[in-house]
Amino acid sequence: MAGCEPLEDPSPGRGQATGPAAEQLEALTVASWGSMARYSRDRFPHWSRGDGGCNTRDLVLRRDGRGVSTDADCDITRGTWVSPYDGRTSSDPSKIDIDHVVPLANAWRTGASTWSESDRERFANDMDSPELLAVTATANRAKGDQDPSQWKPPRRDYWCTYARNWISVKSHWRLSVTADEKAALVDMLETC
Repeated sequence: MAGCEPLEDPSPGRGQATGPAAEQLEALTVASWGSMARYSRDRFPHWSRGDGGCNTRDLVLRRDGRGVSTDADCDITRGTWVSPYDGRTSSDPSKIDIDHVVPLANAWRTGASTWSESDRERFANDMDSPELLAVTATANRAKGDQDPSQWKPPRRDYWCTYARNWISVKSHWRLSVTADEKAALVDMLETC
């Protein structure tokens, strides 16, 4: 059929994730890593006191757990937590870490180094975006300060949610992404 142009396939292919998270990701600035000069976790004051004298860690444990009880000082006395990263369940709050979905060091290298201390404190205690999550200490420590091009949750069925959360935090805080980080996030969105 001379003169006929083939129609483009409307279904998304590899590298063509769609939806609101993909649109947010596309809007993020792609840049190289910034310097780690002057970085310290102490530059991000975290576990601030909030509602009823509870610190942010306690509030996340209460939010993410089941059957959580606290004492008069808001210390967690019991509960059950299921870590979305590895699917493990724990009833010992000391075995649960509060993960910064976008690690503090990653935030520093992608824009937070220019923030005020109060902005870094708000980021480190941010319960309005999906930045804080109760996970097993094992999973959190395996992740460390790595981005999605370097580490992904062991549970592949959580990759979609993890990528959406990561992108949401980066977008909300106007942080940049590296090219490798963006490529990994595109791949993870394809699991949605």
